[in-house]
Amino acid sequence: MTDSAGTPPEPEDRAGAEQPPPATGASGDSEPEVPESTETTETTEAEPDTEPAAAEAAGTTDPGPDAEPAAAEPEGAKGGRRWLRWTALGVSVVVLAAAGTGWWFYRKLDDNIQTDTTAAHELDKYERDRPASVVHDAQNLLLIGSDSRAGNNSSYGRDDGGSQRSDTTILLHLAADRLSATAVSLPRDLMADIPACGRPDGTQTKQQFAQFNSAFEMGGAACTIRTVENMTGIRIDHHMVVDFSGFKDMVDAVDGVEVCLKEPVDDRQAHLKLPAGRQLLRGEQALGFVRSRHGFGDGSDTQRMDRQQQFLGSLIKKVQSNGVLLNPTRLFPVLDAATRSITTDPGLNTLKDLYDLVRSVRGIPTENIRFLTVPRQPYAYDSDRDELVQPDADGLFKQLREDRPIKVAPAADVTKAKESAKPGSGSDGKRPDDPDPSPSPSATPVYSGTNAASGMCG
Repeated sequence: MTDSAGTPPEPEDRAGAEQPPPATGASGDSEPEVPESTETTETTEAEPDTEPAAAEAAGTTDPGPDAEPAAAEPEGAKGGRRWLRWTALGVSVVVLAAAGTGWWFYRKLDDNIQTDTTAAHELDKYERDRPASVVHDAQNLLLIGSDSRAGNNSSYGRDDGGSQRSDTTILLHLAADRLSATAVSLPRDLMADIPACGRPDGTQTKQQFAQFNSAFEMGGAACTIRTVENMTGIRIDHHMVVDFSGFKDMVDAVDGVEVCLKEPVDDRQAHLKLPAGRQLLRGEQALGFVRSRHGFGDGSDTQRMDRQQQFLGSLIKKVQSNGVLLNPTRLFPVLDAATRSITTDPGLNTLKDLYDLVRSVRGIPTENIRFLTVPRQPYAYDSDRDELVQPDADGLFKQLREDRPIKVAPAADVTKAKESAKPGSGSDGKRPDDPDPSPSPSATPVYSGTNAASGMCG
């Protein structure tokens, strides 16, 4: 039992372990003499349990006389660590600079966008009268090209104090599955029922049957939106107003758009003079090309809308190309020009809102981006005005409202198909006196139009 518990220490050892180290008192008494061999024994046996442990915890352990000297750090290692520190600092500066530059670009583009709060406030007054959305996730945007002559646009005509009309109006329908988009041009000369609208000065207009683009002059975007909704039964989710100068800058930002002309053009009113053949249009020429009426064909607004649709298709095709979307130095000028040229509703007035919209449609194949003009014909009481062709127009509006597919084909092909489908034409193998067969309810109507894949030069 005694052996297992350990041999108790000798009195001298116990005394040596428990005795506190001698100290010199205030009176100046000297330390008692201790034999050298005893001091050495006490130091090696007592200190390992106290001072070295504390010193090791503090990271200041004395290696002692028997320890091997620490190896000196090579000069190359110091230089290597110094180089890594400078590299890390340089990378940090670059990252911060890039982030700061990115934020500056974002703020600049975001601040470019103007918000039309007046239209939103006016539309809220008539919310009960507006049509409801039919298909969830489908969206309808109204794009309005402003022909104001104020400010930077004064060179295109008389400055009338800022009054404006919707020179171009396009109803853009985005399918719920974002696999197709349909842009329907609404002629500015179309006769339409315009509701009573509030003016900027606080007065109210009367309900009237008048030329379509006068709605924008009388009551701005809100009046145009309500006129379109009354005409089509389609709920307008967002709107954009695009001005002249922004359109020019956008075309310049993509290095121009290619067009092909069968005949030379000379239209002084549109500042346009072009030879026949294939050519690249920029800035002023591009704007004159989409605005010109008297320099092409019979000078009708119908021909101008067809030309606008073809040009927009070519512009979209070029913007979707890798040369623009994947090249920041080319993409930023496009975004800058686009954001500077538009005024939107509050639901689409930030760069994030626009980015989300563009991201949702950027995967649409160009052949599924379709352009057409609402079915119309010369107005019965004024050949210089237009009226809707029924029931074709209502059929188109119903297709869009219900998010059903739209087919387009060249005008000549559509006309030929209609002629062939007439009773007694002989193309269907029936005699003139045979009854007209009922159309298949599942058949998709075909409208005169084009798509973005076609381009202007085939």
